[in-house]
Amino acid sequence: MFIIRTTTVALVCLLGASCSHVTPNYDARFGDAVRDAKRKMTINPEAGKTNDPAAGMDGRAAREAMNQYHESYKSPPPAVNVINIGGGIGNQSGGGSGK
Repeated sequence: MFIIRTTTVALVCLLGASCSHVTPNYDARFGDAVRDAKRKMTINPEAGKTNDPAAGMDGRAAREAMNQYHESYKSPPPAVNVINIGGGIGNQSGGGSGK
């Protein structure tokens, strides 16, 4: 009888402890670091409310940037094989089988 009572009390204590919330301080501030980093990365939070042009861009630089942007869609750069399976750079034989 003593063993059953002790086991029951131990199980109730164990189940009660497993339901308690052990991280209230962490959960109260969850996501603060990400929100703080986003705030620090934003140079001008009021930028959408003004009609000022982009600072630091003159007409020629802006035109060339837009031309480069449009040209990148007309003739995109070739894809690069990063993994490089089957040979060295520029090796079109597909491997070193020696045939």
